[in-house]
Amino acid sequence: MESPQRLNDRALGWLRYVWDKATTPDDWSDRGEPHPWWDRYTAPPMCSFPRFDLPFMAYILPMMTEATPAWREAYVRIADELVHRHRSFWGSIDWNTLIGPDPGVDRYPPEMLALIPEKLRGRYAAPGWTGNGIEPWGLQPDPIGADGNLFNRGWFNLLLGIRRYVSGKADQDAPFDVTGYQNRQFTWTHARMAALISAQMAARPQGPHCENTKIWPFCVSSAGLGLKLYDALLGTKLHAPFPRWVDYCRKHYMKVDGDNLTWFLWYYDPIEERAVTFPEKTTAYSALTPMIYLYPQDRAFTEQLYTLSMRLLEWDNPKLPVIDLMNRPLNLATALLMAREFGDSTTEGRLREYVETKLEPRFFGAENARFAFWLGADTEWPRGQVNAILMLSECCPPGAWWRVFNEPNLKMHNEPTVCGVDYPVLGIRRAQNDMVRGVLDVETTAATPSRRGTATHFDVKGLPDPANVVVTANDQEFSRWHVSASDSIRIETDVDEHHFRIAFQTGSPRK
Repeated sequence: MESPQRLNDRALGWLRYVWDKATTPDDWSDRGEPHPWWDRYTAPPMCSFPRFDLPFMAYILPMMTEATPAWREAYVRIADELVHRHRSFWGSIDWNTLIGPDPGVDRYPPEMLALIPEKLRGRYAAPGWTGNGIEPWGLQPDPIGADGNLFNRGWFNLLLGIRRYVSGKADQDAPFDVTGYQNRQFTWTHARMAALISAQMAARPQGPHCENTKIWPFCVSSAGLGLKLYDALLGTKLHAPFPRWVDYCRKHYMKVDGDNLTWFLWYYDPIEERAVTFPEKTTAYSALTPMIYLYPQDRAFTEQLYTLSMRLLEWDNPKLPVIDLMNRPLNLATALLMAREFGDSTTEGRLREYVETKLEPRFFGAENARFAFWLGADTEWPRGQVNAILMLSECCPPGAWWRVFNEPNLKMHNEPTVCGVDYPVLGIRRAQNDMVRGVLDVETTAATPSRRGTATHFDVKGLPDPANVVVTANDQEFSRWHVSASDSIRIETDVDEHHFRIAFQTGSPRK
């Protein structure tokens, strides 16, 4: 019998840090500034905005439901806090402040000029300059309804989908306000946003614009993944235009010569009709960038890109050391995840060794209860975006990321659920129902070690006949529980490692 899945100490430590970030108040209005632990440092100049950290922090949440489908309340709280920030002024800081042509366009340093087509240098905005107001669309105050700015609403739509998945709340038509240019408020719903993204993809086979006026496979792929999840949750067909974009990408945004990847697009400007690619081996980094988003949408195409990229970088060659040519741990983290997903044990082992020896995994913070990779950087806080991808390889077995979008566990929303947990004092390592046997297994842990042994409690709701359940703790009969509602019981316990088994169907525990 396959052993049950549970969250390991690293996953629990990362969850604790994500909880800290999400639930610690800070000011994302135009009068404030996000806490410095929100990642504005990774992948400059494109992704070095704290907004990017918001959806990245959410990636772990649906993955963790594989171990704790019957305990999700902490994930919902985190997702709500992330969504709240994304709607703020800082959630669209670049669209709201980088208006029109870049006034410093003729003064870029050499490393920035290298990111611009040679014939456009001196008059063309570098990546990272969003350019709200640039023709052909002009100034568009609404960051969601704009023609450009796909990377904002695409990732926001994905974040909203993750929030809906972990919560089970059918709130796709609930209105919310988003802060735009000059603090104007624009009312949207999840349903309207998803429909707009789908319509833009259908109207633009090349792909919608991310920044004005650049198209990035990275952004288009993430936007497609948000639609994939929306369809999986609601039974719609908004993802339908995306496969056509994949065909376009194969024909126009890459070149393969035999078994070798010649180039893969970094970004394309359809107005200037200019493409930017990385030279020689480093073009593999462009191919790696969208892979975690492409993989659940087109497994075969992603595996092809992965194989070509590993061959080009020689990360799959056991005779050579792993060398990160561009010093981009985000891409290396993606390669590690893909190696696990595709069963490439040789490359996975090599990349795992590199990660463990070079990227500084460690527990940190109060009581050493948080976990992250420090990436060799002398920083006060770990980089969120890179860690978010690295942790996808830590918390679940292979296939979990694919399953979220293709085989989502929608039954968990209607099964017995653990709630009222005093997190982060008490942690949940495992919470899983066996509906055939009528048993809920809950494994607790001391998420705050100094509180070990102190009294606490939690509830189990959604039980068919709470008066007739049988509870055991650590394989011993347990009596410190009582019926607390018509479908709920409350379990009195202490903060520690415990295994509770709640037999709720026939009134006797199952072995």
